[in-house]
Amino acid sequence: MALEFLSWSAERPADGFIMLIAANARQSLCAGIVAVLFAWLVATKLTKRNKSIIRREKSPDPEKPTSRKGSTLKAPERPPGIWTPVEFKRPKATPYPAWDVHKTDSLPYRPFRHGPYHITMGLRTMQWDDWIELDKHYLKFHSDKAQRIEERGEKCCRTAPEAYDGAVELLEELCDYLPQRYPTLFQRTDVGISNLATDETFNIVQRPLSEDPMAMCARLVQDDLAIMFEKPDGQYYLLAGAILLAGFWRLSDKFGMPLSEIHTSGDVPGFKTKLEKGMLNFFRRVKCETPVLRNNYFMQVDDDLAWSHSIGPEDGDGTQAAGWGTAAKDKAIEHHHFRSERQSLRRLPRSGGVVFTIRTYFEPVTVIAKEPGVPGRLASAVRSWGDDVSKYKGKARYQNVLLEYLDREHKRQLEEGVVTEDEEDRKYPF
Repeated sequence: MALEFLSWSAERPADGFIMLIAANARQSLCAGIVAVLFAWLVATKLTKRNKSIIRREKSPDPEKPTSRKGSTLKAPERPPGIWTPVEFKRPKATPYPAWDVHKTDSLPYRPFRHGPYHITMGLRTMQWDDWIELDKHYLKFHSDKAQRIEERGEKCCRTAPEAYDGAVELLEELCDYLPQRYPTLFQRTDVGISNLATDETFNIVQRPLSEDPMAMCARLVQDDLAIMFEKPDGQYYLLAGAILLAGFWRLSDKFGMPLSEIHTSGDVPGFKTKLEKGMLNFFRRVKCETPVLRNNYFMQVDDDLAWSHSIGPEDGDGTQAAGWGTAAKDKAIEHHHFRSERQSLRRLPRSGGVVFTIRTYFEPVTVIAKEPGVPGRLASAVRSWGDDVSKYKGKARYQNVLLEYLDREHKRQLEEGVVTEDEEDRKYPF
């Protein structure tokens, strides 16, 4: 009995304890499996939901209309030529990191791809901080513009009476933005703005202003500037501009023209067939809170930023229009320059005008061809231009020298392992 007792009391509880552990283990295993399955199901649902959100929140293509409710690109419900001021305030700009008027490099825009070449507006969304780009060439641009304003006056800077308030609005916007973004160059004052590098002060509240408001705007930035205003016919007209460094066109030729005529008079390739409808729709739809950017590029066979004298004199005698037909053919590669424009477009909330800022970047081809992948990519792009684009960009005057040089530099980069044949356009537009 004692043994039975001892046996029962010593061994039977142990068996029960083991069975209890085993049961608990089975329950824990089942619970773990259930938990894993539940976590997997939840993760799958969340992933699908996040993907759905990403798809729903994808930025709309600025070049295409959309009927999505609440879209920033929905066509406005207002009569053409009628603008009611809207309550919109540009977000405050953050200071440009470590910006220096003598040291900050230009951004290396290289807005060309391997062929084929496609004619599009090429719009992309702009971040508000990036509205105006300034760099170490600021003082040179400032000096060149001041000289052009002095020498050419209304030929370069002009504001129509009906556009005056819009030009003043742009001036006010620049005086608000620039000290925020470039505090080491500009300082806001009670009456306007001061330029700390040039010791200039600008009073924007006195009336009359000291000069045309577009000229005052031009003295502040490196960009050329233009404002388009809608009239009752639904067209947008160039009624205010400071076009000082355009290279190939003159404000005096285009002032007062509607958007379509500006492009057709300049023989812009594919405008009627591929660009006009989308461009007019875009101007009609664009809202104050949806600024956009685009880039373009040209070749130039002289080193004059303000006016490409190789295509003829800026102020001719009227006997011959300026154009590529007058340019010398096959000039040495040292004369070839790469000219790129970075354009921003935004609508002003008070006047409704659509502002173009046109920042030009200008460098010798021999400089940019040292960059990895650039000579091969640029050569492919130039070769892919259609006949109309080639004519517009003057390709016949420089293609032999340019392409021979780019091919040679591309071959050198391949041999040195700098690039490979399957290089892609991953860095566009840089």
